[in-house]
Amino acid sequence: MNDTRSSDAAQPAATGLTRLGGPGDLPARPEDAVLETAANPHQDTMYLARFAAPEFTSICPVTGQPDFAHLVIDYAPKELIIESKSFKLFLGSFRNHGAFHEDCTVMIAKRLVAAAAPHWLRIAGFWYPRGGIPIDVFYQTGAAPAGLWVPDPGVDAYRGRG
Repeated sequence: MNDTRSSDAAQPAATGLTRLGGPGDLPARPEDAVLETAANPHQDTMYLARFAAPEFTSICPVTGQPDFAHLVIDYAPKELIIESKSFKLFLGSFRNHGAFHEDCTVMIAKRLVAAAAPHWLRIAGFWYPRGGIPIDVFYQTGAAPAGLWVPDPGVDAYRGRG
């Protein structure tokens, strides 16, 4: 498989994934995380890949208390796919990161777009309530490509989400 080690821009695929099969240390900050990619084995096919992270955590930048979310990320790969272990480590780096729900959700989307340059990406951040108010954050890069099957995120509107 091929690799693009970039935190900010898609690059041509190179050889050698370093996270997959390697150490699983969490980066201290999302900015330090490396999102690796591999060549898309089906570049001639429009399809959707989904990551679901039902136990995402970050820290409130004001109170320092933990925030929890169920993230659903759909993307239509172009030349590159996101390597899942590096993605898990990237998400884990938010564990001690202070940021508001909106910032975390959109930051994740922008990093994925920068790393893999997909045809299309959508993220749904279903944040669990703090102070009695759930905050759901949605972002997408534009209209879904014609003919792409995009299923519902599969997370119910808040009714004691769990």
